[in-house]
Amino acid sequence: MELRVNFSSGVPIYLQLMEQIKHAVDTGAIRGGEQLPTIRKIAEELAMNPNTAAKAYRELEREGVIEVRHGSGAYVAEPKTSSARTATIRLAGEVLRLAIEKGIAAGLSESELRRVFENELSRLLDDATAARRRP
Repeated sequence: MELRVNFSSGVPIYLQLMEQIKHAVDTGAIRGGEQLPTIRKIAEELAMNPNTAAKAYRELEREGVIEVRHGSGAYVAEPKTSSARTATIRLAGEVLRLAIEKGIAAGLSESELRRVFENELSRLLDDATAARRRP
């Protein structure tokens, strides 16, 4: 599992870490029982304060995503999501992967791909919110 953070995104770093780890669990990239990198290793690899990584791990533990075994490290908790939910998330990942591959083949840059994705997601969420408000 490769973790990346964007220090200029405006999203708190610990939240970025949490979301990436949750995504890796949901998509099956890491499975229940697998050991996660140490807080120190994450801090060194991402050139960040270890307290930030520790906060992400504390929150993930509180949410039941990981288990921290003192003296042994952090491990992915056994999945609590239904297999149907996991399958849906994997399918969504496959569909997005195909769309990204087509965008890359068309010559779009990473920032252009992100912008297109974020715009479409925003539009769909706005439409869904508006539809719920209608009588």
